[in-house]
Amino acid sequence: MKKILTSTALLAFYVNAFPQLSFSGNDLPVISESAAASTGLEAVYVVSDVAGVSASYRSTAGNAVKWYRFSNLGGGYAEEISGIIQSGDLSTLPSLQGDMGYIIEDGGSRHCYWVVNYASHKLSLGSIAISPESDCSTVILAFEGDADAIRYYTVNGQSQELSRGLKLSYSTLKYDEDAAIYLFSDITDELSHASANIPVNAPLCNTDFTLSGDRFLETWAQPQSIVSPYYEAKAVEAYTTAQQVERDNDNEQKGEVSGLGGSAPVEIDFHAVTTDAAIFKEWQIATDQEFDLIDYRHNDLDLNYVFDNEGTFYVRFMASNAAGNCDYYSPVYEVSIGESDIKCPNAFSPGTSEGINDLWKVSYKSIIQFECHIFNRWGIQVAHLTDPSQGWDGKYKGKLVPSGVYYYVIKARGADGKDYNLRGDINIIGYKQNTSGTGNVTQ
Repeated sequence: MKKILTSTALLAFYVNAFPQLSFSGNDLPVISESAAASTGLEAVYVVSDVAGVSASYRSTAGNAVKWYRFSNLGGGYAEEISGIIQSGDLSTLPSLQGDMGYIIEDGGSRHCYWVVNYASHKLSLGSIAISPESDCSTVILAFEGDADAIRYYTVNGQSQELSRGLKLSYSTLKYDEDAAIYLFSDITDELSHASANIPVNAPLCNTDFTLSGDRFLETWAQPQSIVSPYYEAKAVEAYTTAQQVERDNDNEQKGEVSGLGGSAPVEIDFHAVTTDAAIFKEWQIATDQEFDLIDYRHNDLDLNYVFDNEGTFYVRFMASNAAGNCDYYSPVYEVSIGESDIKCPNAFSPGTSEGINDLWKVSYKSIIQFECHIFNRWGIQVAHLTDPSQGWDGKYKGKLVPSGVYYYVIKARGADGKDYNLRGDINIIGYKQNTSGTGNVTQ
């Protein structure tokens, strides 16, 4: 065996001008594939059947050229081919061998090619069936036929795969955010080859699988196609959202809250959309991240829940198929409810500047029960508040009360279970006294 070139030398002679081989004696067109520069090859040719086929090369400089052939060992072990027919600047290899590499020495340049004999790798699609080894995440298609990997080798002897471009087509469901539903989607996966077991992401709807190709037979107008038995979906998926109902109470202490939660009571709308196979559907609320103990369950797609206890809560949605052997669990939503607090101001100035200190309000956080009574110094109740967001505008029976000292009594409970029994003074300041000057409030 004559060692004509080392791998390094072959790559050094790699040029950008790519003279092409031509073929004769073939019934079907030869398919030419470009090759990556790293392979040292200028092209990979796919011949339907090399029997009776010759290959020709036209010299760019009118030289008499030399032909060499190499196997999977690489160009470093190429052997010179005898019997080349030379006619002017055209040299012809009369008997082409497939699944081999060729080096053509043309004066000071060398050109490297690989020829695939498709007849040695001819596609045969027998059948595909759903394997019993399929599970909730993956469908295994049991393939019978011949669709092996087509290999070629670089000038360095490295194995490369020439993709068959087989097409595996089926349907599934995909969530559409604009429509807020799952819609049918046709999927086509490209396979470089097919083995006895073809894994596919489990479709989310009933479908069949069609395997067709390959791209070489399609080019030669001889495509093949097989269809699987009907597959009934068992995989389950869901798309979930959580939307907190916002409150715009200017006297509520918001604090630094990233995510869901804050000052109780916190109302959140949870919503889920599921795929076809989901039969059992449930929202779950727990106080531990592992959901070892579930505190609340709700068997529906929609859940409106009010969190009125201090602490951290975890919410997730789960769904399963009719057989109960395929489950889906959503991402976990974390809801943090802060501890309670009430602060009471001791003065305000109604009737002076509108919008500036003209309401008496407590500053609060996570208060779930609240009752406040406000009295004048003679014990007459001038205001009654039942929600911490409410305020007193300094009026009694529609009229501003006189400036002076008033008294509040508050009974409240926080989300953390803390009870509040508060008493204190309220000083009304900053506006003109009533004309009677008595400061009395009539009933």
